[in-house]
Amino acid sequence: MSDSAPQLPTPQADHSEVTFPTTQSSANGSTVQNAKDSVVNSPVAENVKDQSAKTSNEFRNLANARTRPDESAATGQPLTHYHSLFYELLSWENPRATAISFVASILFIFASRYLHITRYLFKFLYFVLGVTATAEIAGKLVFSQGLATSFRPKKYYTIPRESLERVLEDVQELINFFVIEFQRVLFAENLLHTITAFTACLISYWLIKFLPLWGLSLIGTSVMYLVPLVYVNNKEVIDNQLQKASEIANSQANQVKDLAGHHTARATETVKAYAGDYSAKAQNYMGSSRGRQVSPTFTSNQPTKSTPAKSEAESQSTQASYQSSDFPHAPKQEPTAGSTPISDQYRSSAFGGQAETGGPEAVSSN
Repeated sequence: MSDSAPQLPTPQADHSEVTFPTTQSSANGSTVQNAKDSVVNSPVAENVKDQSAKTSNEFRNLANARTRPDESAATGQPLTHYHSLFYELLSWENPRATAISFVASILFIFASRYLHITRYLFKFLYFVLGVTATAEIAGKLVFSQGLATSFRPKKYYTIPRESLERVLEDVQELINFFVIEFQRVLFAENLLHTITAFTACLISYWLIKFLPLWGLSLIGTSVMYLVPLVYVNNKEVIDNQLQKASEIANSQANQVKDLAGHHTARATETVKAYAGDYSAKAQNYMGSSRGRQVSPTFTSNQPTKSTPAKSEAESQSTQASYQSSDFPHAPKQEPTAGSTPISDQYRSSAFGGQAETGGPEAVSSN
């Protein structure tokens, strides 16, 4: 009896040892739960949840922006829904979605440069196919049934026609987006866009001599995303500067136009003056050449249109203006041979005396 009495507290000791770890585990569980709740409900976690919700919402808005815009091309053709999508993406109206797409594009460019994606793809394919073939052979040797065969689906997966048509329609819209935009730029539907494309092509032409293709793609992607961001953040300043530049350009263009018009008017007046001078000189030359065409060797008795015949009164007045004393008389004596000079014989003759005394009236009076 005395030996059995000290053995009674033994179950109590065992009970206390069993209950103690249970209390410690519950305390540890509550501590872990409190730590988990403190992490989940912390401001950092709340901020992460908030940003995740906003990012999901922005991606949803970006997906809903794939609608055909009301604006049409200059030819009246409707634009594609990718016009609205890219405008929504590059305008930074959904900054988180745009930033994620920008970072993804940069990472893809670096991955294509430094990672051999094609090589890793083939490596993944030969690894998967090798594991499948090995499992199939081992299963047939050990279990008399291939392991890959046991995982074979009852029906192979196929692409539905509707999904394929939807994908092809999106690819067609994407291709038409680039085709339409190239034509709009080429035919100067928007002059500013054409000038911008010209500048980009000119700079790319010179940079491609020094930079590789991936570097040029990196610069182009950065410019495409960051230039709209700078414009959105400084829209008022940039618009004011562009307005001032436009006013200065218009004033300079008007001055050049006025100066060109002034010089054109002066040149026109000078040309007219020279033309008038040369025309007058040509007319004078033609008139003088016509006056020199009169022939001196042939005279006609018939009156011509240029020299009308004189009237009878004019001929009589011309005859009356001359007298017989104005003409010399013929000698009436024949000259005699001898030593007397002919001049003395002429004086001693009747004609000579008539001439010296004053005419036939003096001879008749003698």
